[in-house]
Order: sequence, then structure tokens, then C-alpha cells
Amino acid sequence: MKKQTIIVTGAASGIGKGIAKYFLDKGDNVVINSLTESALEKTFNEFGAGDNLAKFAGDVSDKKTGEQLVRIALEKFGSVDVLINNAGIFASKPFLEVDEAYLDTFLKTNLKGTYFTTQSVIPQMLKQQGGVVINIGTPLVNHGLGGWPASAPISSKGAIHALTIQLAAEFGKQNIRVNTVAPGVIRTPMHGDNADQSAGLHLLNRVGETDDVSEMVYTVAKSNFITGAIINV
Repeated sequence: MKKQTIIVTGAASGIGKGIAKYFLDKGDNVVINSLTESALEKTFNEFGAGDNLAKFAGDVSDKKTGEQLVRIALEKFGSVDVLINNAGIFASKPFLEVDEAYLDTFLKTNLKGTYFTTQSVIPQMLKQQGGVVINIGTPLVNHGLGGWPASAPISSKGAIHALTIQLAAEFGKQNIRVNTVAPGVIRTPMHGDNADQSAGLHLLNRVGETDDVSEMVYTVAKSNFITGAIINV
């Protein structure tokens, strides 16, 4: 399988870190991003700081971050084959307590981050006559939890699901595939030591591991006939 260049946002920890490592271990070139430079540097060194790895710290809601990630990928590796829009934030707050500033934090990072980073890579993918965008969503878009109110982040993720379907339609004829992988509760630092308490939310009665998500992201990235799909993991 041809070595590809993968950009992963929000890759300093959690699911993004797991995805980046999975592609690295499979032999691809990877450009990792995080908002926090110190955390990104730590992950970069943990991954071995090898020739098939590059990094850039920046806020994905600023289109300049996406443009810089593309620039680095092209300068170091010569292509942009896969973008994984993983950077995102999630929290719980009752609907009636949400104000505009709180809602905007999720729309900015989750929706605008995904939107404008994708906008940065599509021109290069059009030049290459192919590419893959994989967004990270949530099954909660279609499965409400009354006991855990999170209307603000779920609204932003719902917009990402809709964007996925629309972009798949707009760019399918140019051989650009766009999909969303929607993880359930995954054992990451975000959930701390309490992840297993959520096992009952899942039909398998366990929480997921980062490799469960990484395997699906990798499969979708390498499959040539999946687009416009929302895949729950």
C-alpha cells in the first residue's frame, strides 16, 4: 500500500494521539497538531521525532492553522492524502444555563475548526485528484441522553455530521471522500478514571479503547468506496 501523508488535529492526547500513532506504526507520514505547544512537543518526542513525523501547534478554528499544516505536509512529504479532524471539546451543561459565549466555544473549536481546516486541504486534494477527510463526531447526535445534558457540544457535532454528507456530495466526482467516525465513550484522559462507569451506555457493556477508533479511521482512510457515511464506533 502506497505511503500516504496524514494530518491529525488534536493529536497531543486521547483519540487523536492514538490515531496518529496507528498511522505511524502502519508506515505512513503523519503531521500532528495541537493547540498546546508543550503537549504537542511531548507527543512528538514520544513518537520518536522521526523522519516520517512533523508537527505544528495552532488553533484549528483559525484557517491559517490549516494552511500551515498543508504547507508543512507538502514541504516535508509532498502530498496531503488524509485529513483527520479530531480536535474538539466536549462538556455537560443544562440547556437553560447555556449562554452565547458558552455555545460559541463549541461552535468555534468543533464546527469552525473542522470546517476551515477542511477548507485548507481541499484545494490540494483537488490538485492531486483525490483525498480523504475523516471527521470525528458522536453517536449522541442521534441518541439523546436526558441524564447528561450537552446540547451545546452535540449541536456542534451535529453540524459536523451534516457537513460530512454535504461535502461528500460536493466533491465525490473529484475523488475526494468525506466521512465521519463517531466514537462512543473511549478510555482517554478526558474521562479520567471514571470511563468504565459509562460501560452500560454501550451494547457491548464496555467502554472503547483508542485502538477501536483508530482501526476504523484507518479502514475508512484506506477504503476507496466509502463516502458520506457516519460510522458509530
